[in-house]
Amino acid sequence: MNARELFGNILHYGEFDRMPVIHWALWQETRERWEREGMPPGVNQHRYFDAVPQWAGISPHLSIYPPFEVEVVEETDEYVVQRDESGVLQKTWKNQGSVPHYLDWKFKTAKDWPAYKERLQPDPGRLPDDFDDRVREAEESGLPVSVRTASLMGWVRNWMGVENMCFMMYDDPNCFADTVETLSDLACWGIDQVASRMKGRIDIGHGWEDIAGSTGPFVSPDLFEKYVAPGYRKIRAKLEEHGVDIYSVDSDGNVEALIGPWLAAGVNCMFPLEPGTWKMTPEKARAKYGRDLLIIGGFDKLALERGRDAIDAEFESHISLMKEGGFVMMPDHLITPGVPLDDYKYYLDKVRELRF
Repeated sequence: MNARELFGNILHYGEFDRMPVIHWALWQETRERWEREGMPPGVNQHRYFDAVPQWAGISPHLSIYPPFEVEVVEETDEYVVQRDESGVLQKTWKNQGSVPHYLDWKFKTAKDWPAYKERLQPDPGRLPDDFDDRVREAEESGLPVSVRTASLMGWVRNWMGVENMCFMMYDDPNCFADTVETLSDLACWGIDQVASRMKGRIDIGHGWEDIAGSTGPFVSPDLFEKYVAPGYRKIRAKLEEHGVDIYSVDSDGNVEALIGPWLAAGVNCMFPLEPGTWKMTPEKARAKYGRDLLIIGGFDKLALERGRDAIDAEFESHISLMKEGGFVMMPDHLITPGVPLDDYKYYLDKVRELRF
């Protein structure tokens, strides 16, 4: 059973005897630490760890096209201040991995939306010249094949900033609804481009949001149902048209208030849950939402910093749910610089040795 078959069997509550050994991603500082601890610089990390990527993702370019012109405002040895391809003025650091410091936005109110909407339309130029080859390589990789379903809230938040987005939802909700409709239409076009080139079936549709902070989402459940859910339902229908029954969303932060609305709108898989920051363990999620909610992630990445006893305890806490199915266990997000290389290898070995 290859990684793709194993992934499908787990998430469809089929027959399986193990978890996939997945290595996802890490902070720049984590890589630098691990290289000091013996990982060869520039090595293919999946080969080095004898682990697989989460999936083979394939999609046309679904963000702003053509991009806005990049404008460098200031540059030092430590940082760059520039207006990026999405029109956002931001400060990024050269020698550390971190979220940029956002300074200004082109898209501030509803009157600025038309300039963005015209850059969010289907266009053959969104397909790279080797797109057919990329689709074929993904399908032949032995990995689950994921198609990108864009972002219905998070990209808008990136392009506007949280405050501007919140004001627009209140002052001009019809414009907010139009951003969702435009992005969902583009996502459906992208799904068609991938599905029409594949011999088999896409395994999962996956979107990105990052639409919550530590106390809850930036979009209330009521506004979500009225203005955002129609876009998710449209994408869900398009996925089902191509035989895809798993629709996943990646959103950091405390998104618990939106899990129920997401399920009702057709999103049936969550990654991540971030149990280390807001304590929504996969076991709590399964107890609350049942087997309809599929889960990827769920292993508290912060346990990896606390030594092997903590790793063992975290690992053992998920055994029952792993056996039940509908849960592909992996660390919930980027591996942090506090994790020793040998302890990360220890975690991967425990997953590798697991048999049900």
